[in-house]
Amino acid sequence: MSRRHRDRDASPLFLVATTAYAANCALGASVAARLIDTSRFRWLHHALYIVTCATVAAATVVGWSQGPRTSGRRAALALLPAAGPLAAIPYLGSHGRRHPLVALAAAPFIVAGLVVSLRPADRK
Repeated sequence: MSRRHRDRDASPLFLVATTAYAANCALGASVAARLIDTSRFRWLHHALYIVTCATVAAATVVGWSQGPRTSGRRAALALLPAAGPLAAIPYLGSHGRRHPLVALAAAPFIVAGLVVSLRPADRK
């Protein structure tokens, strides 16, 4: 497998991680704005959170494992700080202002990971 082909393998994972995060944020915002009532299926937000954490972890590991000087490695480094807010969310509670603020703190890193994963690695 050529280096260029290997370098592109991580970007779908970064796209899935970004999509899972966006879906989770959209659902959370819809519930907070009382547009959707999830009282009968409250597990959905938790399931999306688990999928988000799992895909962020997978994208980071796969991107990092591609080796130095690849866009996967740079994307993993850009995505890695998102682990902090995602790990803190279960311990901060879901009521009040902290939950959405901490959840949104991961957004810049998730978007940066996606953008970097889509850029070519051999920039000069």
